[in-house]
Amino acid sequence: MADPLKFLIVDDDATFTRVLARAMTKRGFNTKVARSADEALDIIKTWSPDLVSLDLKMDGASGLTVIQPLTAANPAVRIVVLTAYASITTAVEAIKLGATQYLPKPANADDILTALQQNDADEEIDISSQPMSVNRLEWEHIQKVLSEHDGNVSATARALDMHRRTLQRKLAKHPARQ
Repeated sequence: MADPLKFLIVDDDATFTRVLARAMTKRGFNTKVARSADEALDIIKTWSPDLVSLDLKMDGASGLTVIQPLTAANPAVRIVVLTAYASITTAVEAIKLGATQYLPKPANADDILTALQQNDADEEIDISSQPMSVNRLEWEHIQKVLSEHDGNVSATARALDMHRRTLQRKLAKHPARQ
């Protein structure tokens, strides 16, 4: 009998990781949990996962910092980046770094496994007939500038000519839907 696939969950939400780990273990995966990017980097020194669920925004370093070390440890690894703070900029960066898929939260175990197993792009994806709202455009622009400044909030605030605390408040809010 073949060894079970190794599934790494990287997320700082204790409830989410507990529920997802239980669901993946029940599905037959050898599952480990890391509650930070640093903890994930420690785990992959001795354990190479086949599948990874990776939160984008955690305390400490971003989940994006884990993608390249994961693909270096196992070039065949499949990574789905999960976030409640989805933006075009972070989605593009995650895919460029080597992530397989990018999903907005909330996502359940079935959503995650479907995303990890999807190999082809969906040409039939729904395209909204409505343009983005001004609030969503602002969110996307902030995310782009933040990415250009490697997540440095102070440098981003200066580039946007915005007070640092104002930027922090905007970053703490969930993005506008459209």
